[in-house]
Amino acid sequence: MNIGSSQTLRPIDNESHTFSQCARFLGIEDVGAQEADLVITGMSDSSREIQSGDLFIAMPGKKNHGATYIDSVVSAGAVAVLTDAEGALLINKKLPILVVDNPRLHVGDLAAWFYGNPFGKFAAVGVTGTNGKTTTTALLDQIWQLSERTTGLIGTVGISLDGEMYPVSFTTPEATTLQMIAAAMAERHVKNIAMEVSSHGIAQHRIDGAKFDVVGFTNLTQDHLDFHGDMESYFQTKAKLFTSEFTSHAIVNIDDPYGARLYESVAVPSESVSRSNSKAHWYYDDIHMMEHGMGYEVRIRGVGGILIEGTLPLLGLHNADNALLAIALAVHTGVDPIAIGSNMHLLSAPAGRLEPVALGQKFIALVDYAHTPDAVTHVLSTARSLTKGRVIAVLGCGGDRDKSKRALMGAALRNGSDFAIFTSDNPRSEDPQSILNEMVGELDLRENACVEADRRGAIAVAVSEASDGDCVLVLGKGHERGQEIKGQKFEFDDRIELARAIEGLA
Repeated sequence: MNIGSSQTLRPIDNESHTFSQCARFLGIEDVGAQEADLVITGMSDSSREIQSGDLFIAMPGKKNHGATYIDSVVSAGAVAVLTDAEGALLINKKLPILVVDNPRLHVGDLAAWFYGNPFGKFAAVGVTGTNGKTTTTALLDQIWQLSERTTGLIGTVGISLDGEMYPVSFTTPEATTLQMIAAAMAERHVKNIAMEVSSHGIAQHRIDGAKFDVVGFTNLTQDHLDFHGDMESYFQTKAKLFTSEFTSHAIVNIDDPYGARLYESVAVPSESVSRSNSKAHWYYDDIHMMEHGMGYEVRIRGVGGILIEGTLPLLGLHNADNALLAIALAVHTGVDPIAIGSNMHLLSAPAGRLEPVALGQKFIALVDYAHTPDAVTHVLSTARSLTKGRVIAVLGCGGDRDKSKRALMGAALRNGSDFAIFTSDNPRSEDPQSILNEMVGELDLRENACVEADRRGAIAVAVSEASDGDCVLVLGKGHERGQEIKGQKFEFDDRIELARAIEGLA
């Protein structure tokens, strides 16, 4: 699969706009005659991605105001800037300026208008929740492709368009990038887009200007409280997606307590999904492990008397929940339920989600992205169901992120595994040992547990501990191919490191 630059996702034939047209859209009437006819061919909020003819969106950031990069964007060919009063002072008339009070509140709608309202040219599905967004959207994308639809996928593992992968900086791209990507996808005749919608993406107005045919909710568990403050604020942010501003239909997992609450209050037409609640619109009438233990045989009941039967080759009941939501979303977008049943055995989990590493060893080895207390608990439970031997697990917590979940993740690791190995994840600017101290807390590590700050060393310890019939899990980073330490990113892939450790056994 090819990996392309996100810049190649720019639409080719998008209509250009003038400086005065952009000003009028923003409600700014007074622009100079010399600047009025200035042609703008694109826009970006990233100084690194500016191209000749672009409008640069300069917004205040955590560390610096975007306007501090004015010399860089001028050199790259930017022709104008949209910013606030503070940014205007920093730019100091080096480019024509459009000034608004809070650029972030305007950018989504401006970008949607600039790129021809691309979300109106295909059927888009947005999926939100703490865990399961990546798997649900990936499964939905596969169902569409098996129905011979041209699809696009936007999320944590990247952007997929016609089998070509492009990197992303965020799960939900910034508004200018999102609308640009959507326009490029529409230009290539994409029929359906599946997109992960993060709480940051909602709160930071990245999805403003986007409209989804249907949105789905997986669950809500503790995460991102460094950003949201508390669970109620986190929930209310997620709930904003389930309004007429962004969608006309919703499908919600009511097994989750927050999902049940959301379903009762959502103002748009909605459907419910549940693993076993027969009062839900979609539920498993029957689900049991296949003989080889690597998936499920299922019978699904759906709206209008729909019956879907087949085999689901996924590990973990939490992934069965994700599959049920994906199937409900697929039917809502017009996929034949009979085709879904026929093709269900072809579905697979995305990269880094209970991904096996098999080199002929006599124990199971898996890599998973689990990075919340709830996800760690579910994945360890799945591992327990796969083996009669011991569950040996490696886990760390990311630096510069929600500290309140570290002790909970440490407890989940200790309680759910037979041998727990505490290690580093992406420590970023924090001291790795301080993070580990918060993970371990008062836990008793005298038996069947250890702390190994070096992640490569921790993976090697896990493999050296494994005996025939055991299950080794490396948790937290999943598909990621780097590790960030003190502001530097180093190449690091859990799957590769796990494979090397297994090869070392020979």
